[in-house]
Amino acid sequence: MEYYKLVVLALSFASTVSCMASSHHGGPQIQWGSCDPSVVSDTSLSCGFLEVPLDYQDPSVGKARLALIKANATGERRGSVVFNPGQSPSGYLGCDEKLTASLRLAGGPGGSGLEVVNELKDLLLGFSGGVYDVISWDPRGVGNLTVPGEVFCFDDFAEYTAFFNGTIELTGIEETGNFTDPADINALLAQAPIMQKKYEQLAQKCMQSPSGKFLKYIGTAAAVRDIVSIANALDGPDAPINYIGTSYGTLIGSWLVNMFPERVGRVVLDGVFDPIVFATQEPSLSMPSQLISTDTIYKAIITGCALSGPSGCAAASEGDGPLDIDAKLQALMKTAYDATKLNASVPMTSGAIRNVLFGEMYFPADWSNLMNEEYPQMVQIVNGEAPANATLRRRSRQLIDRSPLVKRGSQPNDSPSFTGSAIYCADSVDLRGTTMEQVFKGIIPAAQNVSHLVGSTWPVAFYRCSFWPVRSVERYHGPFNKTLANKILVLSNLFDPITPLPGAETVARLLGKDAVLVRQNGFGHITVAEPSTCLNDITAAYFANGTLPANNTLCEVDADYEVFSGVNTADILAHLPRTDV
Repeated sequence: MEYYKLVVLALSFASTVSCMASSHHGGPQIQWGSCDPSVVSDTSLSCGFLEVPLDYQDPSVGKARLALIKANATGERRGSVVFNPGQSPSGYLGCDEKLTASLRLAGGPGGSGLEVVNELKDLLLGFSGGVYDVISWDPRGVGNLTVPGEVFCFDDFAEYTAFFNGTIELTGIEETGNFTDPADINALLAQAPIMQKKYEQLAQKCMQSPSGKFLKYIGTAAAVRDIVSIANALDGPDAPINYIGTSYGTLIGSWLVNMFPERVGRVVLDGVFDPIVFATQEPSLSMPSQLISTDTIYKAIITGCALSGPSGCAAASEGDGPLDIDAKLQALMKTAYDATKLNASVPMTSGAIRNVLFGEMYFPADWSNLMNEEYPQMVQIVNGEAPANATLRRRSRQLIDRSPLVKRGSQPNDSPSFTGSAIYCADSVDLRGTTMEQVFKGIIPAAQNVSHLVGSTWPVAFYRCSFWPVRSVERYHGPFNKTLANKILVLSNLFDPITPLPGAETVARLLGKDAVLVRQNGFGHITVAEPSTCLNDITAAYFANGTLPANNTLCEVDADYEVFSGVNTADILAHLPRTDV
């Protein structure tokens, strides 16, 4: 209740500088004013609000209110481009630690457009050639200013931990040997009825929370129609809609260009979710297909460490190769695993270590920090587990909080946000009676055959969808091969930990001549996780005059960008071990 009081106060204050008025386009207009300094620190940016229907098919339901942000074009303005950061962390500026850290603030979906534009204004203006106003917003379910706002199902973090006490929700899944030990398999399957009951109870808690009445109005179709409303208010109802979507924002983009093909202007999708998989399969069962690049990325981390040597990587000893580094990490996880079997309340489990490693796969810029700072801390935490140490517990909590899989909410509620689940699950296929045992029986072969390292990662928002009680009032599940008014640009790294290349290939193939695929020969979640002059030139030319390269163009990462000291991406690619890890 306190959260909603703050929202009302914020909206009341904001209305003094950002009220609605009739526009020359015949619809609502956004009145721009100064931004809330608790969210946006860059005073050159403008903020405003836009009222839209909660349900576009039934306006009598009431209104939603979107919090927007604007970075003014630096050149002669040609219009607006709407940006959605989707699933952060995304590593937009892999070479800038401050900006990478800013993108950790959001989980996916549920990235705050206000926060990201506040940090990445110059990057986004440059990406679009400086001739478009860059517009973003906090979508429904995101932040404290948009209404409906962040989805909370618990009053505080203590209630959340008490609710899931003694379950894998807090510890992760414990397994070793690529999940081949029958004892590990049986231990996980024994948790199935417990976790199914917990997720069913969680769903009811979410429905009974202050967010509950809004859950059916949160989702991707609503986000698409909100983008159209924003574009109409800015540039008129007949103007082309320009859009940049990354991560989950690419699912918004796929739905946008197929729901409104006649409105497509300049559209870039980067780090692409496969819309066909999402439209036809339960997210809780299709998650393994998104992990196909993770073991390769893990090999890239240990290869970069070995190439840099002990002077550039604390985990390396003189003469170590990648597999020697792997052996140390595997030994660390085995030690944590053994300790957890003796005492379930240890400060860091092997599952928590996997979550940390998975989170760092998103950011090549953070790999050096992972191996030089976090790895020694994890060793210290694991080796100090008996007796437990309060300082080590705090370090453990800090490392675990960096996982992209559980989004921590904004104050005053410090419990995890469930916005990611609210959106993914509201958009997904209807409930099919899937049990938690079936979900677990999908995770086990994923760890055995798809990703040895993170196939057993838990928790993940997707896994709640088979038990989520509500679907959005509008969902778009195809077709995804509409003829578009203009060609779009589809981007992907060759090795992305959560939106692998096949997603981008599917979208480009379905759209045929109306889409051009550009690949980047690098690692991380979305292409700007690593810098590439080749890719920068392509996007700048596209936004400037619509010029597109040949389909399936491959861009290289800039050679002067070092992932570890003295080691660039090309070095890592050339020395990746061929053996499994």
